[in-house]
Amino acid sequence: MNNYPLHKFHIPVMGLAYTIDSPVKVARYGISSVISIVEDRLIEMMRSYYYPTINQHYEPITTNEPDYRARRITDYLNLVNSIVHTQIEKIKKAAFEKGSEIVKYFEMLPEDSFLKQLYLKMVDTDNRTEREEMENYLRSQVKPGSIDVNIMTKVDRNNYDKNGKMIEDGSDAVAALRGYIKSDLSNSSIVFSAGMNPRLFNYMEQCREFDINEEGSFTKKVVLKVSDYRSALIQGKYLAKKGIWISEFRIESGLNCGGHAFASEGFLLGPILEEFKTKREELTASLFEIYSAAQHKKGTAVSETPPAIIITVQGGIGSSEENTFLLNKYDVNSTGWGSPFLLVPEATTVDDETLKLLCNAKETDVSLSRNSPLGVRFYYLKGTSSDREKATRIQQGKPGSPCTEKHLSFNTEFTKEPICTASHKYQKLKIAQLQEMNLPENEYKRQLAEIMDKECLCIGLSNAAAICYSETFVNKLTSVNVCPGPNIVNFSKVVSLKTMVDYIYGRDKTLTPEGRPHMFIAELNLYINYLKEQITEDIKTGQFSKKKKYYSSYFQNLKDGICYYKGLDDIAKQEGEQFFISLGEATEELDELNDKYELESSVMAIN
Repeated sequence: MNNYPLHKFHIPVMGLAYTIDSPVKVARYGISSVISIVEDRLIEMMRSYYYPTINQHYEPITTNEPDYRARRITDYLNLVNSIVHTQIEKIKKAAFEKGSEIVKYFEMLPEDSFLKQLYLKMVDTDNRTEREEMENYLRSQVKPGSIDVNIMTKVDRNNYDKNGKMIEDGSDAVAALRGYIKSDLSNSSIVFSAGMNPRLFNYMEQCREFDINEEGSFTKKVVLKVSDYRSALIQGKYLAKKGIWISEFRIESGLNCGGHAFASEGFLLGPILEEFKTKREELTASLFEIYSAAQHKKGTAVSETPPAIIITVQGGIGSSEENTFLLNKYDVNSTGWGSPFLLVPEATTVDDETLKLLCNAKETDVSLSRNSPLGVRFYYLKGTSSDREKATRIQQGKPGSPCTEKHLSFNTEFTKEPICTASHKYQKLKIAQLQEMNLPENEYKRQLAEIMDKECLCIGLSNAAAICYSETFVNKLTSVNVCPGPNIVNFSKVVSLKTMVDYIYGRDKTLTPEGRPHMFIAELNLYINYLKEQITEDIKTGQFSKKKKYYSSYFQNLKDGICYYKGLDDIAKQEGEQFFISLGEATEELDELNDKYELESSVMAIN
């Protein structure tokens, strides 16, 4: 195995379609990316598209076949892996000449990479023999980026056979995990997001594919996406007891991210990263003690030293300076760049109409909505074809969507069989119930809007691939929705893969927007706005006094975060006076909230 770092960033999972084939596009350049494997019909569609592109026969895996969901996933991952390895072999044979794939591979590497430095030395040498030796060595070192997969643990609907009996180990998340396990991916990771799922994690305990291999590493690694240290420790210990090692904790901002937003109790990214840095050895040691005991119980030999745990971070990163700061200040191993890559067709799969909307997006166009049927806040771009279609259905008196995929069908409020809150069936029943409650008009309108806001994500987040590749996903359902983070408003044009990579590494400054706040300031403001919104809503519904303790804790955590940021000399040198002016403005906003709602006095009372 090569022991040098390739890229210092990765492309996180985005939606369903947007990174569904990103490894086919970027892995050959050593860039890692993440595929969502929740939507097996989308995966089957991608199988039907990609097999003909490599002159192979596409054999459908139908829903009538046993374990079809897992089998579709396994085969698609094997197909992607095969395509990527073919690409790598082709690159290794390419000539070192301007515009070639192998030149592109090495030119995109970070400047401090050993291979990049050797490549530059090779380009400059006039010694033919020496150049040939370096070329041969560089060819031998070409390797793909990691082909990783994501399972959102909350998306774990039960599935039933023709007789109505629940299929054992057949739930959505468990079947998806099995599909990944059986694939031939190696040096790959499965990324779990959205917290604990005991059923899924219990199934993992049986899977020896996550054990240490003969080389002392992992063929298939486990990554946990977490929002803070406490979450990492709890989930890490739970899995360690089952003999599962966490190779990476992927820290994501609670609010400055794309897709579903899991807001923390006012804990800001900087202090969270500081805690991980300070307690990294402690975390590794505590997990290894539990993991070793579990492995011994299984009769598996364990090394005396713990396997490595890497720390990565994502959410709102938007400049090379921020990227470098995170890598150096907090010793993180990689940074995740999501939303900016939605404007890179060489990396992600976005239809033209949605691409234009993303380019033109302003702050008011990206909302922290309640559109997700999961009941979790969800970043949403307004004006998409799905947004317009939803409005049309409401105007026609037919709110809700057809529910063909049912991956988010969890509600049993009105039916024995779970249904999705974005479905026409649920919304019709819920609105009828609402109409019988004789609520005041304002409250009725508020609750009605909350019902009708719910939107189909299974179709909307998948259709971009169907449009881009002229394939049929679900007949007559063609609308698209997209869930970028608020950071998308700082990027306004379609760019090449090389341009975006050069921007990340500071070699290209053309994408830098004027007046963009530092990512820490942007997140801080998002949390303050979220606090204001929550307080306003709870006052209207009479819940504020009951949640005063929560709000006081939230308030104090923000104040502590601001205090921490004021001590960051590195940012002071990088950002100048504006960073501290913004901290002062945020402090004034919090003080005004405190004067109005007496949040700080509640903190004192609690203490």
